[in-house]
Amino acid sequence: MRQPGTYSGILSGGVSGKTGPHSLPLARIKKIMKKSSDEVKMISGEAPIVFSKACELFIEELTRRSWMMTMKGKRRTLHKEDVASAVVATDVFDFLVNLVSECAKPEDSSPIKERV
Repeated sequence: MRQPGTYSGILSGGVSGKTGPHSLPLARIKKIMKKSSDEVKMISGEAPIVFSKACELFIEELTRRSWMMTMKGKRRTLHKEDVASAVVATDVFDFLVNLVSECAKPEDSSPIKERV
C-alpha cells in the first residue's frame, strides 16, 4: 500500500483535480509542462499538483503587491497598470518586466526596488 508523501496535505483531493483544494486545472498545467521542452516525456501525477500550489502562491503574492499600488493611487479597482507597477518595483518579478514594460507608468514605479 502506498504511504502518504511529503505533499499529502496538498494531495488530499486526489489527482483528478475535481475534488480537493485545487483551484487551477491540473490537466492544463500538465499540458503546459509537457510543452515546455521536447525532453519532458513523463510527468508524475503529483508534479502538477505542486505546480498548481506554486501558481496559486505566485498569483496571491503578485495580487497583494498590485493591490498596494492600487491603494497608493487611492483607488479601489486593481488595473493592469497596478500589476505592471508591482512587477517593476519588485526584484523577484524581474523576469516579467519585459512583459509589462509598456503598461508601467514611470510615475507609479519608485526608483528604489524592493528586495524580497
